[in-house]
Amino acid sequence: MEPMESTLDPAKASGSAAARTTAAPATAGQLTPRDVRIATWICFFAWTFAVYDFVLFGNLLPVLAAEVGWAPAQSTAVNTWVTAGTALVAFAVGPLVDRIGRRKGILISVVGAAIASLLTAVAGWAVGIVGGIGVVLLILVRSAAGLGYAEQSVNAAYLNELFAHAYADPAKARRRGLIYSLVQSGWPIGSVLAAASIYLLFPVGGWALCFVVAAFPAIFIVIAGRWLKESPQFEAHRHANTNGSPLAEAFRGESLRSTVVIGLSFLLNWVGVLVFAILGTSLLSAPDGKDIPFTNALVILVVSNATAFAGYVFHGWLGDRIGRRNTIAIGWILCGASFTAMLLAPSGDFAVVVALYSAGLFFLIGPFSALLFFNGESFPVRTRATGGSIINAGGQVGAIISSFLVTLALGAGWTWSTAAFWIGCVPIFASGLLILAARNVNPRTVRQD
Repeated sequence: MEPMESTLDPAKASGSAAARTTAAPATAGQLTPRDVRIATWICFFAWTFAVYDFVLFGNLLPVLAAEVGWAPAQSTAVNTWVTAGTALVAFAVGPLVDRIGRRKGILISVVGAAIASLLTAVAGWAVGIVGGIGVVLLILVRSAAGLGYAEQSVNAAYLNELFAHAYADPAKARRRGLIYSLVQSGWPIGSVLAAASIYLLFPVGGWALCFVVAAFPAIFIVIAGRWLKESPQFEAHRHANTNGSPLAEAFRGESLRSTVVIGLSFLLNWVGVLVFAILGTSLLSAPDGKDIPFTNALVILVVSNATAFAGYVFHGWLGDRIGRRNTIAIGWILCGASFTAMLLAPSGDFAVVVALYSAGLFFLIGPFSALLFFNGESFPVRTRATGGSIINAGGQVGAIISSFLVTLALGAGWTWSTAAFWIGCVPIFASGLLILAARNVNPRTVRQD
């Protein structure tokens, strides 16, 4: 994240910022390029550790299910309820952050996810002892762990506002998306760390130890949090004593269009994400799918996460040049085309299928780095975190809808390939087209309100 060295000279920025923003002069003057660099690194590690805990549950659920004697249907039901709880928590975080501030929101998200990780070990043991009550406790605890998932929307709002101050010069504003894409790359890095921790810790202390260890990185974030400074835009908003409900305002005025259009696009896209990114191995290995012996977890992990990292950086870079809305649309439309070609490719052809699968993931996952930063550009400061959290929660709603539709389709006798096209490719195509209805934002402009 070395590009942060090129932030504006505070002495030069302070004079021009006074004419462009209502931020309190003292606050804006205190935010130095070094502060922005530190905040960028802290947000990167906060997101990496949040993802680390978030993906652990999905990775370890089969082991937990086997230990407590759940049938596959029970395991799926628990995961569905956890996903619903995650959506509610992610939705609730935004209005809170628009009231208490971005800095506190980051710390609450990370610490809350860490506590939930510790309690997951306790809840898992309770399932084996008290049955149904333990299951309810586990669902509640893992829903609270949705604070980790919500952390990405808080990060996006916070860094968008810091970068607006540090990159007020239009020539330098074009680097914001690339830098944010490096922060968002904490997703594949956190996923790899989670897989590595399971490999190392599971033989020693089982699934419970993995969750206990996942809580410790939060200590680092809490300590590092003392160097985080609140964004000048939020401070200006707070000093202005602006009243109103962020949740209600997210559905009024200029925020309404962004909330509805981007939110529905995100939801539709996540319908496809579940099919190709989360259930991808089932599709690839099913005889009525692509009939590929793609059961090597390490190969899948390397392909998917390397593709995700490259996709984040590429789409972050491209968004700085042609605009984030256009980048998202192009990426998701090409994603739909790549996965459609994969489904039409001869079954069993490992090289062709994996190449098209990788291309699909590149264009599916990569645009999220542009999307999350685009959220911040699309909302005023008073609704920025709330709007972002509504959109973020929509992803989990899309996952629930997709899971239901896939189960229904396969139960009705559809093949995996047919289900993947109608429930995966079509919603992804639609999300790429729908996002074009969002308000376009010139990547050279910097929003100060």
